[in-house]
Amino acid sequence: MIHVFYQCFIQAINSIRSRVSRSLITSIGIVVSVASVITVVSIIQGMSYSIMRNFDGLGANVLTIQSDTSFQQRLLGEFNRLTMADYIRIKRHFNGAGRIIPSFSPFGQFGALISSNGQESQTRVVAVTSSYKEATQVFPSKGRFITDSDNTSSRKVCIIGERVRKNLKLPQNPIGEFIEVGGTSLKVVGVMEKRGDIFGLSQDDYIVVPFTIGQRLLPNESMQDITILFNVDDISRLRSLQVEIEDLLREAHELSPDQEDDFRVQTPQQLTQSITSIMDTITLVLGGVVGISLIVSGIGIMNTMLMSVSERTREIGICKALGFERHVILLQYLIEAVILSFLGGVVGLLCGWLCGFLAMLLIPGLPEPIIPLWAVTLALAFSSFIGLIFGVVPAAKASDLDPITALRYE
Repeated sequence: MIHVFYQCFIQAINSIRSRVSRSLITSIGIVVSVASVITVVSIIQGMSYSIMRNFDGLGANVLTIQSDTSFQQRLLGEFNRLTMADYIRIKRHFNGAGRIIPSFSPFGQFGALISSNGQESQTRVVAVTSSYKEATQVFPSKGRFITDSDNTSSRKVCIIGERVRKNLKLPQNPIGEFIEVGGTSLKVVGVMEKRGDIFGLSQDDYIVVPFTIGQRLLPNESMQDITILFNVDDISRLRSLQVEIEDLLREAHELSPDQEDDFRVQTPQQLTQSITSIMDTITLVLGGVVGISLIVSGIGIMNTMLMSVSERTREIGICKALGFERHVILLQYLIEAVILSFLGGVVGLLCGWLCGFLAMLLIPGLPEPIIPLWAVTLALAFSSFIGLIFGVVPAAKASDLDPITALRYE
């Protein structure tokens, strides 16, 4: 059986080599389809990796506590918030279990209009304490970060991102320059290290101010929404502390047993799992939509193989006259269809990677494409499977030919 398979394989290779042009035309559908799938998957996976890398700074022992508003509530214009009272309650209840680090955006997620020397820019403003940089693993590249002294004395200072420096056309070393934020003049004491872009959005377009200055800048105290990072000392207590915080906040917010939480307490693993789940769903949906074209290309393979059977009718008749059995003819055509599809899949993989790389060069902020091993395996296996399925009809037609009729075929 192995010998028969080997001979059929050699015959299939020889047939493909003798009809190079037709083989290329047959495979081009598979090439385009696989290239499309791989381009989409590589770009999305590259984005996913880029986002996950930003969570690497959060240690395995850090709980993230933040408000959570459902989609229905957002449609009604209602937004849940974590207040200073929540922060003080958590700090008082879990004092000694680890560092509790608050932060918030005084002007909300859209930021504020800032200016310096006649230049203006819209940017995010984040109010933090001195421990924020260790918890998030983001450090200044020039100057210094917020200190405890800045917070206790409400010193009017700020640390800016690299994009802010460029937007305000500040000098290469802007230490000592002043920026106007919400009617308050803040002295630049540091520049945060560069973090690049995600989805075309700069991660360096923000300024950091002392927590107490952020409270002064807050236009409306009722709009304050605090995010709390809880750096737990004993990692074995992570889960139990997560449950205790949830119970504490549910009681404080007077939520009944049938009401959903209006906050989230997540470990870094849960945060990354949530993002991974979203990105995998996007990959699956887009990959599936584009993958439908593979089925269409399979129909193209079937049509071309049927034409090949017609052209090679006399050749099949000679083979049968020489004693070739039906299953040998069938096997040879099936192998030929699978080889064409597989080679199309390989070329499609290379083209897909090239398209993803070109997209990265042409679209600003797009991260480097990544092709996971499962995508490579799935693309090659599925393209080969398409060749096998759509090769059955031409192979069956070839194997069922009557040798006398085939030899008389003109």
